[in-house]
Amino acid sequence: MELKEINISAKEIPKEVKGFVLSPYFGDGLRITFGVLLPSLILAQFGLLKIGITFSLGAVCASIADSPGPITHRRNAMFLTIALVSVISLITSLCSGSIILSGLLVIILSFLCSMLYIYGLRAASIGIAALLVMIIGIDDIRSLNEILFYSLYILIGGIWYALLSLSIYQIMPYRLARLTLAEAISEVANFMRIKAGFYQVGMDYDANYKKLIDAQITVNEKIDAVREQLFKNQKIVEERTQEGRLLLVIFVDIVDLYEQIISTFYNYQKLHKQFDSTGILTDFEHFLNLLAEQINEISASLKDGSRPHLNLMIPKKLDNLRSKIEEIEKEDFQNTSDLPNGIGIQALKNIELNIENILLRIKKINAYFRAKQQKKLIRNDLSTNAFTNSQVYDLDTFFDNLNLKSENFRHALRVTGMMLVGFIIAKSTQLLHSNWILLTIMVIMKPAYSLTKERNLDRLIGTIAGALIGMIILNYVNDNRWLFAILLVCMLGTYSFQRKTYLVSVVFMTPFILILFEFLGMGSRALLIERIYDTAIGGGLAFVGSYIFLPHWEHKKLKNTLIEMLEANLAYYHQVSQMYFGEEYKRVPYKIVRKEVFVRSANLASALQRMLSEPKHKQISINEVHKFSVLNHLFSSYAATLALYSREHFNTLPDISGLATITQHTEILLKEAIKVVEKSEFVENDNIKILKITSLNDEKDESAILISEQFMNIQKVAFDICKISERIEL
Repeated sequence: MELKEINISAKEIPKEVKGFVLSPYFGDGLRITFGVLLPSLILAQFGLLKIGITFSLGAVCASIADSPGPITHRRNAMFLTIALVSVISLITSLCSGSIILSGLLVIILSFLCSMLYIYGLRAASIGIAALLVMIIGIDDIRSLNEILFYSLYILIGGIWYALLSLSIYQIMPYRLARLTLAEAISEVANFMRIKAGFYQVGMDYDANYKKLIDAQITVNEKIDAVREQLFKNQKIVEERTQEGRLLLVIFVDIVDLYEQIISTFYNYQKLHKQFDSTGILTDFEHFLNLLAEQINEISASLKDGSRPHLNLMIPKKLDNLRSKIEEIEKEDFQNTSDLPNGIGIQALKNIELNIENILLRIKKINAYFRAKQQKKLIRNDLSTNAFTNSQVYDLDTFFDNLNLKSENFRHALRVTGMMLVGFIIAKSTQLLHSNWILLTIMVIMKPAYSLTKERNLDRLIGTIAGALIGMIILNYVNDNRWLFAILLVCMLGTYSFQRKTYLVSVVFMTPFILILFEFLGMGSRALLIERIYDTAIGGGLAFVGSYIFLPHWEHKKLKNTLIEMLEANLAYYHQVSQMYFGEEYKRVPYKIVRKEVFVRSANLASALQRMLSEPKHKQISINEVHKFSVLNHLFSSYAATLALYSREHFNTLPDISGLATITQHTEILLKEAIKVVEKSEFVENDNIKILKITSLNDEKDESAILISEQFMNIQKVAFDICKISERIEL
């Protein structure tokens, strides 16, 4: 890392800390810490700490299902989880006296709970809570009376947490939606900074593109989370309050802003070759970074309730950009690229125009805050139902997945097999805290090998680092008040980072557990080596299971991912191209196909990312898939540019009916690419070619020339997609 980067980071620390404290992650951490700790604290005052910890266990289980999303989904998931874990805690305690019955319970629950992935992540979190309460109680032998009270305490603890969470929502119904939207806006700003990096002199294009793909995945995840929060929240959708309207209109414009940023995609190598000597590209980079700061300002305002303000230097810097482009156009500078000067200059003008449009949208969003204060926000006419999907919970889905072709079924068998092996090892060696092995397997094993591998490393490194930190704390801090304060910090860190950065969460979790056992008088120092040992065993079993036992490799489902990407781009391009041939812009259909492109692009990027984490011999056609991803991103970026231009100049668009054949042929190329990926025998190789423009109605019209160049560029990209698809082995 360069010194310059270190200095910048140091300056940003206060802002980063403030941003995290105001983030939904920290809010989750505070809520869960308070909900989990309070029952134990209160009951400890009456000498009932053991009962208090059981209450806290119920609260922890309820909190697992309390993941971000619509309040109705969270409420239903929490109460279903509370009922389920209460019953499972009862069954587990009844079976704990028999190794055979306990083993059968491990097999049955591991399979059924792992299969819940077929119903989505929230259902999977209910399964995790169920497995957690089974694992914690599997070694404890109690009398019948104690068993009934143990389950009752878990039930009450879960209800306590659920009521706490729902009460906070009633007090601040828009808070979580605001914070989630703020996080999405912050990621859009980060995406823009990465795009700005392409204008940097000496840029490593491949490395920056990889950053862009990673950022695209994150942005899409955040936008989806916001869409769920807003569009499935009746209070916000009905826009009864200015607050609800503010969140909705900002979200709609942020997605449009994201599209605007995506559309700024050019042949950067040629632009650098032609214009590096002028310094204009560096000016673009600085200005885009300045705009990214303005976008972050909107995010910060949503978090702290302030109003964003535009940097007063922006208008002057924009005027300087325009002046510099005019000077370059007038100069007869040495052109060292193969781009004609006219096309190069026009590219600079297009970039500057796009920057203006981004600035205008930022100003528009800033104005919403003022309108909200003045209670002048108007209702949004967007149909929200078209942008959300409903999860179907039925037995048919479950039974349809009971075959080896189902990724979730294979995952459930892997988890079940490794949990059984872990249980047998634990019982054979009589380790004091053998349930840590099962807990490690449960937490680490994910449907994809790459995710399991990542979790495994995070868990092992986090446990070792956290254990060392915990031992240092216990060796040098003897005052119980200070130990309790550190325990609070560790709890808060554990729950704040569990959905953000798992490695950091584990680093906090280990000293938290060691200090807790110290308070309970259970010999925390003796547990240090044992916890690392158990984590290593559980991690090893999880890794072996993911690699050997019915493994899932990304290339096996790559075909569907590639086809879905092509289909999304085809639908998007068709919608966009028709704007140039007489059809008016239709807001909802356009936004639906655009959303699908964003989602499919992120899915493809995620698949590529997972493939890169797999063993080398499983990374089939990795370079070709990477190129395919780049080309599809380029295709949708060019299409977005055409869409924005059409919407902004619809009444003055030139007559380009001569491009109809090119447009139709581009769609044919994408359809042929789909056949190529499918390995269809109906591929018509004669169609895989590039057509030239035979005539243009007004060849002197500058806008007609620019539009025709864009359509030709898209056709060329579609042709390249066909050719690279032929080289992908599936």
